[in-house]
Parts: sequence; C-alpha cells; structure tokens
Amino acid sequence: MTSSEEYKRQIMKDLAKGNTETLDDVPTDSGQDYQNFDDFAQRSSRDERRKLFGKSLHPDRIPPSQMEPELQNAIAQIKPNERDDVAREFLSQLKKRGLSDRDLERQLGLSTHNPNRMTADDVSRLAAFTYHSHPDIFQDVLADQPAIMKFLSNPLVGAIVGAMAAKWLGHRR
Repeated sequence: MTSSEEYKRQIMKDLAKGNTETLDDVPTDSGQDYQNFDDFAQRSSRDERRKLFGKSLHPDRIPPSQMEPELQNAIAQIKPNERDDVAREFLSQLKKRGLSDRDLERQLGLSTHNPNRMTADDVSRLAAFTYHSHPDIFQDVLADQPAIMKFLSNPLVGAIVGAMAAKWLGHRR
C-alpha cells in the first residue's frame, strides 16, 4: 500500500471516529450543521473558509509539484462562469500587488488577459502561480470562490475536505 493510500485511509478512520481535532482553531457556530460541501460553501462565512483553507493550503504543506496537477484537474471541472469568476478574482488580487494582467499574460504564457476568455489551462497556470508566489492571495480567492475545492482529490488536499466533513458531520454523533 502506498503512503498516500495509508494517509487517506487514516483520514477516513479519524472521520469515522468523529475526530475533529484539526478544527480547534477555527471558530465555529455550534448550531451550524452542514449537509455537504455545497452547503458548507454557501452557508459558511468567508472568514471561516479562509481560516480552514489557510491552515492547510500552503506551499509549506502541499508542494506546488503536487498541487499544480490537482488545480489543473479541478479547474477543468468547474463551470465556465465559476472559472471566469476565479480568474477575475486572481487577477484583481494580483493587480493590488502591482502585477498587471498583461504582464501576467506574458509571464505565464496565457492565451489572454481577459478572464472571460481564459481557458481552463490559463486559469490553472494563474492559480498555480498564485499558489506558489502569493499563497495568501490563493487562500483568499478560494475562500471567496470555494467551487474548486470540491474537485481536488489529492490525499493531502483531501485532509482539508476531511476537516470540513468532520465539521459538518461532527454534530451527528
């Protein structure tokens, strides 16, 4: 058995036992009970999502070499209008740091700087760049646009989804 399979199995065992220790520093509303990821994404606060994602989604924990293929796969699966929103948000946040959309287009080899016309590959490159170079922006964008999260499958990233699952299943013991 590979280490990633063992890791995934351990996460599932912890979840089955109701182990929610990974959420200790995330403020929770004890009455909040999420039914699934979409429910969590819609009803949780931006701050709650930001803290949860910020705790686990960082290049120190998940190296870009593992995250980039996951992002590419996840972004390819989200709806085109959500992908446009993600691209627009990345560009907006990066612009606040002094990076123009046209410079990013050239630097990353994007097909366009217009978020409405970006391909899934363009948005993936933009997300990977942001994850590696500006992880705080990456976390903020995911907190605002959590649709990508439900399509990530890497066991390391699975821990994040597992933490969310523990939160919404934690009240069902």
